[in-house]
Amino acid sequence: MAEKTIGGTTDDGDYCPSGQTTQQDLARIHSGKARNVSEKEKQAEALLPYVQTKTSGEKSIDLMISGAHCAGCMAKIERETSALAGISLARMNLSTMRLNVLWRGEPENAGNIVTRLEELGYGAKPFNMELEPLAQKNQATDLLKAMAVAGAATALIMTMSIGIWDGNEMSHITRQTMHWISAAIAIPAAAYAGQPFFRSAWGALKNKMTNMDVPISLAVILAVSLSIYETIHANEHTYFDAAVMLLFLLLIGRFLDMRLRQKTGESAQRLAAMQATTATRLKEDGAYASVPASMIKPGDTLLVAAGERVPVDGEIIKGSSDIDTSIATGETLPLAATVGEKLYSGMINLSAPLTLKALAVSGDSFLSEISNLVEAGEQKKGKFVRIADKAARAYVPIVHTLAILTFIGWMLFSGDLRPAAINAIAVLIITCPCALGLAVPAVQIVASGRLFKKGVLIKSGDALERLAKVDTIVFDKTGTLTLGNLQLSNIDDISKNALETAALLSRASRHPIARAVSAAAVAGKVADNIKEVAGKGVQATIDGKLTKFGSARFVGAKDKTEAGTASWLRIAKSKPVRFKFKDTPRIDAKDTIKDLYARGYRVELLTGDKQSMAQETAKSLNIHTWQAEVSPGDKLARLDELKDKAHLTLMIGDGINDAPALASAYASASPAGAADVSRAAADIILQGDKLSGLVTALGTAKDAQKRVMENLSLAVIYNMFAVPLAVFGYVNPMIAALAMSGSSMLVTLNALRLKLH
Repeated sequence: MAEKTIGGTTDDGDYCPSGQTTQQDLARIHSGKARNVSEKEKQAEALLPYVQTKTSGEKSIDLMISGAHCAGCMAKIERETSALAGISLARMNLSTMRLNVLWRGEPENAGNIVTRLEELGYGAKPFNMELEPLAQKNQATDLLKAMAVAGAATALIMTMSIGIWDGNEMSHITRQTMHWISAAIAIPAAAYAGQPFFRSAWGALKNKMTNMDVPISLAVILAVSLSIYETIHANEHTYFDAAVMLLFLLLIGRFLDMRLRQKTGESAQRLAAMQATTATRLKEDGAYASVPASMIKPGDTLLVAAGERVPVDGEIIKGSSDIDTSIATGETLPLAATVGEKLYSGMINLSAPLTLKALAVSGDSFLSEISNLVEAGEQKKGKFVRIADKAARAYVPIVHTLAILTFIGWMLFSGDLRPAAINAIAVLIITCPCALGLAVPAVQIVASGRLFKKGVLIKSGDALERLAKVDTIVFDKTGTLTLGNLQLSNIDDISKNALETAALLSRASRHPIARAVSAAAVAGKVADNIKEVAGKGVQATIDGKLTKFGSARFVGAKDKTEAGTASWLRIAKSKPVRFKFKDTPRIDAKDTIKDLYARGYRVELLTGDKQSMAQETAKSLNIHTWQAEVSPGDKLARLDELKDKAHLTLMIGDGINDAPALASAYASASPAGAADVSRAAADIILQGDKLSGLVTALGTAKDAQKRVMENLSLAVIYNMFAVPLAVFGYVNPMIAALAMSGSSMLVTLNALRLKLH
């Protein structure tokens, strides 16, 4: 059954389309009738599989909301949901349309939450991260189709209009015929292409509100209506071309803006994809069974095979293995974990099966906490009010007032409805926010193209505005300032035979140190009967001699080196050979840091790596302020501390553990080789192995900010001169459309000046 959209108003008085409900729901809401008991019970029963019982005993559910498009909608949903009995938390992310609700009481109360949301006019169903991007894609496709129709109609009608306006010798019948042809093109084109504006305007008016789409819709409808009147009465001029041209230009701005916003929420999608959907749980009869991760409860016994992600936070009760902890710490080297070690969801078991005791449900586990931090950070960015949005606030009341006063004034002056209507329509058209709508997107598109050629990808529509204001740059270390790959640093001190022997053992291991040795020795054979001892190293019998490669304790060597920076090779009882490793800084990291200091930026290093490794990197790159062994929460705390001191931070990171900081920082960047989650959370992506694109991006952002301010000034100046001409009758709707088009061209050409720098 087709869905209907129900309009709603926000706390600040702006109208926002607010919800998708069925026709039956629409009838129920309008009549004030509640669902019958059986429907409520059926709905509550359908939601039960999606309700989680958290460690605290509270119930939790994630719902996907449809129809919320602004901060006012979000505030209304959170406020009204929180007002329900027993609700302790209702938090919505406008980027992912996800509403998380906590309550104390029965799981069936989830049905009451959905019922309340539907009564408010919002659609609600169990959260599915894969569906929301489809809705965004469909919306962009609809705008593109509308823009194509308006563009084609504009071209056709303008072709005929030129002949009409210049056709001094054109016969009356020919002119009348061309007017009717224009009408046949314009009426269906305007009806289709104007739907994004008409639906929004009608919804606002039904709720006794106005928005920017109201004067736009009025201008289009009145221009078409006046043109039909002029055609029927065989008058000389019509304004079909003005109506469709207006729609075409406005749709361009709206489409460009949407394309720049489409990446919002992508980081949360990536995190959702990383969360283990199933887990292997020990049953009462001693057998293991695969169950949804959402069904795991604290105390359950879980089996995590080698190569699998840890599904929920847990403690090892049997086995030992190497664990990839980079999701939590960002460290390159795996953790040697054994009985009693606590593991977090999302970590990867590298080398041997483990038996865990679950310590939390999936909703309380580490990866879910990371996801919540990322969403909270994105929500902070979502509250950033762009310059064009601020400039548009006064638009509606001013335009409405001018148009009404123009109509009344001309009625009093001439007593004729026709010139009063023509001049009022001219005011509506000439003041349409095409230049304002294009002022920011045009600059963003040109700046994005310029940066793309320099190896920098812009992902967020408002990123340039935020980049232009930052004063503090915060770097992660591993994979950001460094390449994130260990390299053998003392290869000149190691004999060719020792290197090849170590490689025979290393080629069978996935450990980062083993991969570094394999890379240094290039391709070759693998030893037979290799045994990998989790957390210690590898061993095999080569040419009849027991050969070990791993930690100093494993091979029996005395080592004063910081743990994790060296490994040892020992053949039988021969003297152990030390292999030293380091993470190489990016080729231009030092020059980039120097350039940032020269431009007046503050620079800091925050890393989860050990003190010694962090200190070595900071010293080699001349970074004065640094912290080591920091968790994702510690990074957020430092960003908040900088914010409290009135600093606007740009965070650059590459690991999954950096994603919350990237989402929370005022602006963010990530290398192209970063984890998917971090790239999704970042505003800009730095291509290649260099960091110099960061300096280029900051410079371009400042230039773009200047162009935006110039464009907004041009739009204001245009209106200062054009509006009085329209009010006093010196401009008809067609000339108004051309003038409006000229202002749009002006701001576009000004934006193109960015290419000259």
